[in-house]
Amino acid sequence: MAIDLETLDATLAALDDFARRNLPDAKLRELDRNDEFPEALVRRMCSEELGIQLFFVPEKFGGLGAGSFGVYRICEQLAGVDVGIATGVLATFLGSEPISVGGTETQQRQWLGRIAEQGILMAYGATEPAAGSDLAALRTVAERVEDGGRIVGYRITGSKQWISNGGVADLYTILANAPGGPTWFVVDRGTPGLTAGKPEDKHGIRASNTAALSLDRVYVDADRVVGGVEGQGLMQAQAVFGYTRLMVAAFGLGAGWAALNRAIEYSTTRIQAGAPLAQKQGYTHKLIVPHAARLEAARAYIEEVGTRLDAGEGQLNTEGAIAKYLATEAGNAAAEASIQAFGGYGYTKEYMVEKVKRDVRITTIYEGTSEIMEMTIARDRWQTHLKTRGRHYHDAAAALEALHARRPEIGAGIAALAAHAMAEVLERARMARLTRHQHILLRLGELIAWCEGAAAIVRRAAAGADGTPDVRAPRRFDADAMAALARAFARDAARKIGDDGLAHLVGAGGASDGDCAQLAAALGLPAIQRAQAGQLADLDRIADALYGRTSN
Repeated sequence: MAIDLETLDATLAALDDFARRNLPDAKLRELDRNDEFPEALVRRMCSEELGIQLFFVPEKFGGLGAGSFGVYRICEQLAGVDVGIATGVLATFLGSEPISVGGTETQQRQWLGRIAEQGILMAYGATEPAAGSDLAALRTVAERVEDGGRIVGYRITGSKQWISNGGVADLYTILANAPGGPTWFVVDRGTPGLTAGKPEDKHGIRASNTAALSLDRVYVDADRVVGGVEGQGLMQAQAVFGYTRLMVAAFGLGAGWAALNRAIEYSTTRIQAGAPLAQKQGYTHKLIVPHAARLEAARAYIEEVGTRLDAGEGQLNTEGAIAKYLATEAGNAAAEASIQAFGGYGYTKEYMVEKVKRDVRITTIYEGTSEIMEMTIARDRWQTHLKTRGRHYHDAAAALEALHARRPEIGAGIAALAAHAMAEVLERARMARLTRHQHILLRLGELIAWCEGAAAIVRRAAAGADGTPDVRAPRRFDADAMAALARAFARDAARKIGDDGLAHLVGAGGASDGDCAQLAAALGLPAIQRAQAGQLADLDRIADALYGRTSN
């Protein structure tokens, strides 16, 4: 069930008020400097004072069930305050996800009910020192304990690494190899044999608690097997990637905008050569505007995936990977540009963009690195390309061309060029058998994400132009500004797919010297280059929207 607009707006306002009262910049810098997780504050957030935990728990177990779309908005706002604190909150719901998707109703009522009623903190114990994100390579083992031929419990032995809330959680879900295969177990804090290491000395998100876990013959009763059956662990973990990666995408989005908004504000007062930086194209059109377009393309994709998840369309693991890739890479780039936008000040700890940059960096790593996202995206869409005999992105382009015929002002025709080019790149890669090269496969994943991001933002612009935007979405940009954002991103995506696609094909031996001109034409590069017309004017329009100026 999705959250209603009134409740969502009230929740976001309450979060904003809580953050202003309890987490001003000075406090956030202090937590960062001291490498301190504000456990008491996070527990207050998950208590009757704020009740943030209720939005992650289904109504039938005592929560409010905000749905994927509502939780994305909440996660974005949390990350806009502090990605470390947001991580501490989300870790509970990551930890509870194996129970949500695979637990028996009794288990769900017991443990999800405790989250709703008591605001307990949880941790997700999957990653291991040697296996990293490869859950199939885990070495933690769970030995059966039998009594009279009946399984009464398990003893779990192994190590877990990089566990958010590892040193503070009240309850842990631990993935271990049982005789029947990988299995999730629920373990209470304080269980003999379970110990947490000292907090990791991290580059960023220093306001989160990240610690290793050691399990030395930790005993749990048999009813602590999630779902009651061994061997379901990997399936249960994979079933939530579409959702959990969407939430990390929201972190990238929130942190990216937090940094960019600070740069925008700074540029209105910083005078250079007699005028504010906000009035200089060399500043805004490099350091601000392109990043706003990338972030809003990521938002458009996040919102589409959230809506589809709430409609019950399945796990959407590949779409979750695309959302995470687009948003976290965009957020990281926006924070980097924001440091540059502040000049020397941005490199100092007094100005928060330096901290935001260190914090947002983790979003490209946890819940699957950007490289794992590229591989996930490429493998899935490659199979789709093969199954449709190369028609998938051509068909997507046809839909965009139809949208362009109805709404020519939103850039759908340019996004169609990107999709046609994507289809041609994939087909040429197939013909030359280039996906046997891992590097090419990952680069295809990157281009696919940009292609689908362009399609999503023009659809969002179309909804704005039609007067039918999702009322739960942020209302920062009007229809004209959103159309300019869509056109600008679509141009960048088309150029990237055309230029990079050509370079990858040629570089991997997919075309001879004499074929380059023909290949460029097949990718539609002449049309893509012509479509760049109007880009500077659109960058001006976006800058005007960001700074609240009237367009000329």
